[in-house]
Amino acid sequence: VLTLTATPIPRTLHMSLLGIRDLSVIETPPNDRQAIRTYISPYSDAVVREAVMRELSRGGQVFYIHNRVQTIAAVVDELREIVPEARIDFGHGQMKDKQLEEIMHRFVKHEIDVLVSTTIVESGLDIPNANTIIIRKADHFGLAELYQLRGRVGRSSRRAYAYFLVSDPKTMGESARKRLQVLQSLDDLGMGFRLALQDMEIRGAGNLLGKDQSGDVNAVGFEMYSRILRETVQSIRDSQETDGASERWEDIDPDVNIGFPAHIPPTYIPDVEERLLLYQRLSELRNDDRAMELADEIEDRFGAMPEEVSILIESMMFRGLLRRAGIVSARFRDDVLTIHFDPRQEIQPQRVLRVVHEANGRIRILPNNALRITLESGFVSRPADLRKSLEVIVRALGVPL
Repeated sequence: VLTLTATPIPRTLHMSLLGIRDLSVIETPPNDRQAIRTYISPYSDAVVREAVMRELSRGGQVFYIHNRVQTIAAVVDELREIVPEARIDFGHGQMKDKQLEEIMHRFVKHEIDVLVSTTIVESGLDIPNANTIIIRKADHFGLAELYQLRGRVGRSSRRAYAYFLVSDPKTMGESARKRLQVLQSLDDLGMGFRLALQDMEIRGAGNLLGKDQSGDVNAVGFEMYSRILRETVQSIRDSQETDGASERWEDIDPDVNIGFPAHIPPTYIPDVEERLLLYQRLSELRNDDRAMELADEIEDRFGAMPEEVSILIESMMFRGLLRRAGIVSARFRDDVLTIHFDPRQEIQPQRVLRVVHEANGRIRILPNNALRITLESGFVSRPADLRKSLEVIVRALGVPL
């Protein structure tokens, strides 16, 4: 089943971030699209008139969202007094199909300037000439719902405007304030995924096995719940993808100091949040195949990688090798690599002695399950070289990878 959504609900998004569901993100907007200008304001007749008249002056049309069927006709009468120049009509889901279809045909043919409607218009409509949307009592709507409604405009090369009108900012709840602030801050194109992350943060991630699509896991707390679930999912995946030998080392977080400059330069990815997301994904890598897939994705999205990013990915692959081999620390300096194995790692002494003997003095046994490996001068110029050398030695020791 392939699910396409601009704003996944918190539970679905959380399952994807944990790896239970696969996730692909498309952030490339269609050609010539412009970001929607978003305004948050207390309701006033003056704001409504200014927004409508600006759109009408350039030959456009307006969506006006009022989500109460019982009073929608009264709102139309009110708007006709505020903007007598406009041709105004309304539509909602309780109308007969033919009546609603006729209203929409008239709006598409530009026989209506302002369409007052409920949230029935939030999906499936593509009217390029409608480039202003006014949402009344916007603080009563959910974040994803507001995002979908805002997406009804800006579907052409013309600049679009969204007005989120609230009754009284002073009495507005904290969650509603956060939702509107998020929408105002994420007004660039292709922001659906980031908005969904913010929505999950505000509402909680929901119950994995229950029916709730949002909400907190109160029993253990969100962070602990996420950690337990992520480790469980990774354990299952590792047991499927490998012979299970590396599963026992999932609790290892290797201490690595190999002296290579590795980071994501702001000149390559200017957006701070985007860089943080990539750092998080890199830290969660567990095998080389996933590392290469992520490298391909980064180059596809941001262009050719600078050297620092390539080294960062190689460093994460080196860290992954350490974890799979049960190595708790690695130091590299002046052509010397020093590694410490976890005390639980069982290596046959005969193999260790044979490897040390065959290395002709380049490998020495140190206390506390450590090895000192002297590599050929100048051989290691980047983490990938170090990883290849260590992998040969680890395999010679009979450590399953």
